[in-house]
Amino acid sequence: MIVGLGIKLTPGTIVQRMVQFKQGYFFNLLLPPIILNSGYELKRRNFFINFGTILTFAMVGTFIAALVTGALTFLYAYFHPEGINISFIDSMIFGAILSATDPVTILAIFSQLHVDPQLFSIISGESLMNDAVAIVLSETLHKFRGQELHVVNIFKGVGTFLGVFTASTLIGVLFGVTVALMLKYSELFRYPSIETCLIALMAYSSYLFSNSTQMSGIVTLLFTGITLKHYAYDNMSLRTKRATKYVFQVLSQLSENFIFIYLGVNLFTQTELDYKPLFILATTIIICVARYVSVAPLSMLINAVCRALGKSEKVLPRSHQLMLFWAGLRGAVAFALSSGLVGDSAPAMRTTILAVVVLTVLLFGGTTNRMLQLLEIRTGVTEPDDSGSEDEDHDIDPVGYRKLRRLSASSTTAYHDDVPSSSTTRGRTDNNNNAQDVSIDGLLSGPLGNPMQDPAEPHWFISFDEKWLKPMFTKQHIQARNQTLAEYWREKRRKMDRANRGMLAGIRSMSFGQASTGSDDYEADALTLDSVGGSGSGSGGGPGSSSGSTSNANLIVGSGRVFGRSPASSPPDPEQQQ
Repeated sequence: MIVGLGIKLTPGTIVQRMVQFKQGYFFNLLLPPIILNSGYELKRRNFFINFGTILTFAMVGTFIAALVTGALTFLYAYFHPEGINISFIDSMIFGAILSATDPVTILAIFSQLHVDPQLFSIISGESLMNDAVAIVLSETLHKFRGQELHVVNIFKGVGTFLGVFTASTLIGVLFGVTVALMLKYSELFRYPSIETCLIALMAYSSYLFSNSTQMSGIVTLLFTGITLKHYAYDNMSLRTKRATKYVFQVLSQLSENFIFIYLGVNLFTQTELDYKPLFILATTIIICVARYVSVAPLSMLINAVCRALGKSEKVLPRSHQLMLFWAGLRGAVAFALSSGLVGDSAPAMRTTILAVVVLTVLLFGGTTNRMLQLLEIRTGVTEPDDSGSEDEDHDIDPVGYRKLRRLSASSTTAYHDDVPSSSTTRGRTDNNNNAQDVSIDGLLSGPLGNPMQDPAEPHWFISFDEKWLKPMFTKQHIQARNQTLAEYWREKRRKMDRANRGMLAGIRSMSFGQASTGSDDYEADALTLDSVGGSGSGSGGGPGSSSGSTSNANLIVGSGRVFGRSPASSPPDPEQQQ
């Protein structure tokens, strides 16, 4: 902003014209890396778990915000304050443009603080889908400019919007699947640089192709990134995996920096600036009202549906609802769309949108940390990595994975507890959650020796994906490796079940010594370190004696928890087992 003010005060207009915001540069160069990286690095598990909530806020919430903003803007302009004259359809377009939330600042802070995964996935998913909805909605309204408002046109606009959104999603999935098949039936992993360029260019081509067919490039590129990570990622060489990951991240961060520089400089250097202070203040209040109207009722509806379906874990607490409202700041997408505004008050509307973007970024983005503290939202929550079956220590090597399969098949009856933890895989992530240490309260709450509960049945699409889609789009040795990992973790689970039952049987047969005279029942039944880990010179049948050593071998007492010896581990590494 300071640089822009300096350029504005200097004589001449050559530099001023050079740094002016250009819509083509934004949509074709700066926006695609951000969307692609968002889809590629998306926490897919939480995104699809909360997909219904995200779609509700992104679609229905955006419609509500656009309608409220447009109606209140038209009502404000009806009295012609500061000489502003805006028609109803232009007010609706203005509302659609300002309904695009872009909480880049908030998401950056959320990533650093590791905010609650549910809240993070909803805000990030809504912001991605919301941008696409706002673009399609504003472009649809532009088509009806100059026409009379009829019910038929309204339904036609809604149908056009839904058709564009669905077609854009299918185009993105198609491009991602095409890349996966190309990598599956070729040996491009021998040429990592070509492989990396091909993936990046195919993703960019999906964006350009979607825009050229009058679809939504943002939606297409988002689902291209998700599909690439889900199917094509397993077929890449290790160098390509790392290259795509870090190149996409760096390009995304550079684009975000350039966008903020663009906005700050253009606050003073943009041509046809027409500042209307009252209109700017009124618009800021209007978008806050529209955001609250779109968040509060939808949150109540979502919570009611979740409670009715018995999914209490998806209920949005009050703190999350308030943070969703606070995350409604506007960004560069809104300002880029404003270049298409026409009419007598178009310069005033463009200037107002630019000022509102800067104000909301400073106001809402700058107070995010404080709001997290006031609302007592969880931070420091580490999500499991669902980035696919990546092995950081080995490149794609079918021979190595066949060795892993033979090792796993030959050791299904006796696994070592202390296996090396050198690989991070999806199998490890999913099953570690099921093999968590159990507190003594949980162990003793039911009949002793009960087996561990089996994991819940996976969603029907997950089962279909694992059985049919993954084998279709990924290489055979990848599927063999995944099957080996699944067998390993099933055996690991059975081993933990046997260890827990043996531990519980040992606890039940323990002798805790005789209670001292005059002590109450609580003290008589107390489990102490002396009674459990005695040196043998005490009660004859205690755990410290030789007769109890077997049952106590796998027992650890400390910090109020009893555990079987089953540390987090990973499948055996063929290189280290040779």
